[in-house]
Amino acid sequence: MRYMLGTNVVSHLVRAHPSVSRRVASMPAGHLCISAVTEAELRYGLEKHRGAHRLQSLIYEFLASIPIMPWRHEEAIVYAQFRNSLERQGRSLAAHDALIAAHAKSLGLILVSNDQAFVNLVDMPFEDWTH
Repeated sequence: MRYMLGTNVVSHLVRAHPSVSRRVASMPAGHLCISAVTEAELRYGLEKHRGAHRLQSLIYEFLASIPIMPWRHEEAIVYAQFRNSLERQGRSLAAHDALIAAHAKSLGLILVSNDQAFVNLVDMPFEDWTH
């Protein structure tokens, strides 16, 4: 694997965002994954929008098609170090964004997101596929 898709990029993908869809389609098999934290965020979104049956189908289809990386002890250690480093830099991220970023970092993956909070983070490989 090379890339971990963040929650907002997955949302763009299931809504058929042209550049995100093109980029995902161009990836060789096995190069993409998501964090268990992203899965939790997607399922939370579905709980909030229970009547969105088409969206629910798209999300479930997506979840069945991609490796979901489990959250382990190693990720907890990297998260603690990563969050401390952010605070020392005077930066902050939403809790779930920090968890996903630490997960990608711990696995040596590039985080794919269009959240500008990730721009210029030290030692955090990041790509925005929405352009």
